[in-house]
Amino acid sequence: MSVRQEDLTVFESVAGVLLLASLMAFILRLRARGGDAQRMVNNLVARIKAWWIMVIVAGGALLAGERVFIVLFAFVSLAALREFITLIPTRRADYGALLLSFFVALPIQYGLIWVDWYGFFAVLIPVYAFLILPIASVVFADNANFLARTSETQWGLMICVFCISHVPALLTLKIPGYTDRATLLVVFLLVVSQSSDVLQYVFGKLIGRHKIAPEISPSKTIEGFVGGVVTATLLGAGLWRLTPFNPWQAAGMALTITLMGFLGGLVMSAIKRDQGVKDWGHLIAGHGGMLDRLDSLAFSAPIFFHLTRYFFAP
Repeated sequence: MSVRQEDLTVFESVAGVLLLASLMAFILRLRARGGDAQRMVNNLVARIKAWWIMVIVAGGALLAGERVFIVLFAFVSLAALREFITLIPTRRADYGALLLSFFVALPIQYGLIWVDWYGFFAVLIPVYAFLILPIASVVFADNANFLARTSETQWGLMICVFCISHVPALLTLKIPGYTDRATLLVVFLLVVSQSSDVLQYVFGKLIGRHKIAPEISPSKTIEGFVGGVVTATLLGAGLWRLTPFNPWQAAGMALTITLMGFLGGLVMSAIKRDQGVKDWGHLIAGHGGMLDRLDSLAFSAPIFFHLTRYFFAP
């Protein structure tokens, strides 16, 4: 996969946006008065720092080549799956299913992306793993909470491996007239998805009044949702030249990414509330674990991948 000057310009532009965001956060920190305002700014700074880490690591991997990026996301899935499994109750009878998840399903899933075997990549986990994992547990004849235990392992594998693996899978798409530019599809997805998260938070703190789901995610508001989704959709439309889409198609894709990301964030928050925790982990200082940064991406990446493949990669 070659790297064009246009690709480098994209990363330079993203870095410029992050520099501007960092400067704004610094100014807001100087002007913040009161505990609530200070907490908001600190949370925003933590999000921007996480952005810097993601851009530097993902950008470096993309520039290093497709294979490096696939390996990077294999480790991302590994960290995310570890966080998920750590939070759910397991028994000795689950060890076989967990070993299959970590050491068989995960490496095979990313190996299939490596060799560009879409037909198997698309069904390995939703079909084969979903059938094999309960078999691996039932052989131990432990039926205590069997359905819940099996479902939790399946759900973790689906979210942390299958869904997240669709990010590097974008690099395998063969789109007419878009040769060697799939890198920009990844950039489009990451920028729109993460911008929506940050903008929803900012709008929610600035003008948010009406809670959407206070029992699940108390910080999410209708005003924040609308402001973040609309702004990120407009941003996606403005990035249409980076994609094989026209401006209206780019806006539609961006809207889909933001909506799925928002709903995915709610689902993952509901799981955390059910388990009685605030964050998935502590990998990112001050801002939780890997899944706390990827919850929206896990839901938006598969939809974006398959819509792009179906309509633009015959």
